[in-house]
Amino acid sequence: MAKSVLCLAFLAGAVLPGGGSGSSSHAQMLREIEADARDWQATLGGPALSKPVLDAMAAVPRHEFVPPELRSRAYENNPLPIGHGQTISQPSIVALMTELLCVAPGDTVLEIGTGSGYQAAVLAHLGAVVHSIEIVPELADAAAKRLARLGYHRVTVHVGDGYEGLPDLAPFPAILVTAAPPQVPRTLVAQLAPGGRLVVPVGPQHGAQQLMVIEKDAAGATTSRRVLPVR
Repeated sequence: MAKSVLCLAFLAGAVLPGGGSGSSSHAQMLREIEADARDWQATLGGPALSKPVLDAMAAVPRHEFVPPELRSRAYENNPLPIGHGQTISQPSIVALMTELLCVAPGDTVLEIGTGSGYQAAVLAHLGAVVHSIEIVPELADAAAKRLARLGYHRVTVHVGDGYEGLPDLAPFPAILVTAAPPQVPRTLVAQLAPGGRLVVPVGPQHGAQQLMVIEKDAAGATTSRRVLPVR
């Protein structure tokens, strides 16, 4: 099935995908993402990035999601500030979290922390329907307008406390949290559909964090695993 194909298509032998801005800096970013993925394979001993995820990273124009004064740095494989004390995540981490979520076309994804809208755009490129929550109204408004201008009409941006989720739209087959809570939010676990998965970095704001995957089985029982340290 589509979801299994996405989860099990390994990076080995993948060709650098086309698309995106066509710039050499974008191509360099993709090469660095692939290099990080090979390191993850060696460390984790499992699948890294599938071609659909790499294609999405190639297609989404990251320079549209950073402030104008930082556009020359848009394709660095680093987080960048986007105002209001927030950042756009490192591209390789965006790719890894997207892969771990294992979304299939048509899946409805709950994203916590819209930021500039970059992660939501990557998910939408994979065919997901995204409901994204941003607590900073100015960021939410800017992201909604940006996503609409760029044609990402599968994304709806909500203003509010993401850790409360969207109970009226639950359950969700996939939930992705971009900001690290000190522990896995129980409210979000409750809004996860049977058979679904939650990807979240967990840990203190200024300390070591662990990227985790929480899965819920058909009976509603959950299991969790640590993937790798993040910050």
